[in-house]
Amino acid sequence: MSDKENPEAVPAGSAGSGENICRKCNGEGRVDDKQCPECRGTGKVTTPIGGA
Repeated sequence: MSDKENPEAVPAGSAGSGENICRKCNGEGRVDDKQCPECRGTGKVTTPIGGA
């Protein structure tokens, strides 16, 4: 997954991150009858949580 596809995505297991619904496909896993490129069909992405 490139930063251009989802600039908020971080590697799974990163400190201060959590599972979130994919914004591109709204958690469906598909866009235009194709696998979503951001979540790779899972409907979920890992994003930073919290704030400073």
